[in-house]
Amino acid sequence: MSDIRESFNNEIGTDFRGEIMYGEMLSGHTSIAVGGPADMYVLPYDAVSLKTCLMFANDRGLAVLVLGGGTNVIVDDNGYRGMVISLKHFNMIKTTDDPDERVDLFVETGVPLQRLINYCVERGYAGIEGLTGIPGTVGGAIIGNSGSFGQEIRDVVESIVVINLSGMIKRLERDEFSFGYRRSSVEQGLIILSANMRFKKSEPEVLSGKASECISRKKNTQPLSERSAGCVYMNPEGRAAGMLIEEAGCKGMRAGDIEVSRVHANYFINRGNGTASDFLKLMKMVEARVFEHSGVSLEPEVRVIAGKHE
Repeated sequence: MSDIRESFNNEIGTDFRGEIMYGEMLSGHTSIAVGGPADMYVLPYDAVSLKTCLMFANDRGLAVLVLGGGTNVIVDDNGYRGMVISLKHFNMIKTTDDPDERVDLFVETGVPLQRLINYCVERGYAGIEGLTGIPGTVGGAIIGNSGSFGQEIRDVVESIVVINLSGMIKRLERDEFSFGYRRSSVEQGLIILSANMRFKKSEPEVLSGKASECISRKKNTQPLSERSAGCVYMNPEGRAAGMLIEEAGCKGMRAGDIEVSRVHANYFINRGNGTASDFLKLMKMVEARVFEHSGVSLEPEVRVIAGKHE
C-alpha cells in the first residue's frame, strides 16, 4: 500500500482535486455497516479528477470499485485491495428545459435519490414520488432500476453519460441501454456520471400527498430505521421473497449479529457488530430453508463484493 500511496502522491500532480484516504474502513460507508479496509478510498471533485484516478488504476492493474450510497452491497470483512471511488461530490441538479407540460433535469450520479425525490415533489415534477424512502444515490438507482409503488427510475431516464475504466467518456441515449427488474444493461466497467431525466408537471400538493402515503406505508411494513442493506433477494415471478422467507419460518433467524428482520423478512438487520461473514452465512441458512419449504431458489438482489485479491 505504501508504494501505491507514494506513486499516487508523486504522479497525479494538479490533475486531481478531491480527497484520498488509505486503509479506510468500508463499514463506515455501507448502509449495513460491514466491510473491511480499502487500500485506497478516493472522492474526486470533478470528472477530470475521476479520469486521473481511473487512468492511475488502469496503468497499475488496480481493481476499481465505485461505491455509491453503500446500499444493496456487502463488502468482504477483509476489505478491498484496489481503489474504491465515491462520487458523492457529483451532486448537481440542474434544469435543462422547461416547457409547459414537462421539465428536463440534468442530475449527477452522486445525488442522493431521496434528495432528487424531494426536489421534484417540491416543484411539482411527477414520476418518482413513489420511490420515496429508497436509500442510495441516483447512479445506483439507475444501475439497479430502483422501483416502488408502480414507478421505476427507468420511467424518467432519457440518457446517461458514462466513463469507462480507461477514462473515455460517452453519452448513451435511451435506446442504447435497457432496464429490467432491479437491473439495467449498463455494462460492468462503465461508471455513470450523470443522467438526463424527463418529468411531467403536476401539483406539489398532490405529489407531496402521494409521497407521504408511500413513506407511511413503508414505515409500517419495512425496517427503515434499522441498519440494513435493503432488500436481500429479488422477488421471484409472481411471488414475494419476503413472504417466502416468512412462510419458511425465517423471521428472527440470526447469524452472529445479523438477523432476519421481524418486520419484513427480506431485510437482514445489523443488531450490533455484525460482519459480512455473518450476513453471507445467514443468506445460506435462509436460502436452504426457503428451498426446503417451497422449492424456490432465491436470487440475491444485494451485490457481494469479494475481499482482497493477492
